[in-house]
Amino acid sequence: MKKLLTLSLIAIFGAACARADDARTPRSDLVVRVETCEAILREFMASPDTQIPASVWQKARAVMILSQFKAGFIFGVKGGYGVIMVKKPNGRWSLPVLIDTSEASLGIQAGAKDIDTVCIITDDATPRLLFTNRVNIGVDAKAVAGPKSAEVESDAKKVFIAPVLVYSKSVGLFAGATVKAGRVQRNDLANYTLYSTTYTMPELLYSDWVTPPTEVQPLMAYVQQLAP
Repeated sequence: MKKLLTLSLIAIFGAACARADDARTPRSDLVVRVETCEAILREFMASPDTQIPASVWQKARAVMILSQFKAGFIFGVKGGYGVIMVKKPNGRWSLPVLIDTSEASLGIQAGAKDIDTVCIITDDATPRLLFTNRVNIGVDAKAVAGPKSAEVESDAKKVFIAPVLVYSKSVGLFAGATVKAGRVQRNDLANYTLYSTTYTMPELLYSDWVTPPTEVQPLMAYVQQLAP
């Protein structure tokens, strides 16, 4: 928890400054974003209140891990960052590709400074929407609150028809409730720096042309463990 808080504070500050010009963002700051996303996912999976069931991971074709910061009592997200990963046809998970986020509305979270969200994507088409630069989760792609373990069987029919299952710590979300998780968009400039390459999102997600650097391998291994 302490590590997550520290990483979040560093990365939120870095992201707020870096979005103006990600081409000049130090690579170390981008590595912190990936490490923070890994910490977020591990924290979700460690708590019974936010743990994503194994049956949901079995359906995962992609995952987005988002760290967003807020403005307003009735929860409105100002901005943030995250990563997206896809499951390839060979069953292996891709590199974590950096993305930017903005303008979510996920319920009431009095006093919260930032919000963490994990989106499980259950089809192959939705991640490709990001190729056009920006996707509004809940508008361009239907999204509902993902089920907890006890809810999976009873809510499976109404939940799994949506391609995006959203897990958040917001108050008042129940399985199957329609969710607007905000806009996400590709961030090629940040990925150029992180991976020392000129490949863009499609190549990073779906090819094996870039060797995973040491810093992203723990997140890749953990997601592979959750959804082999």
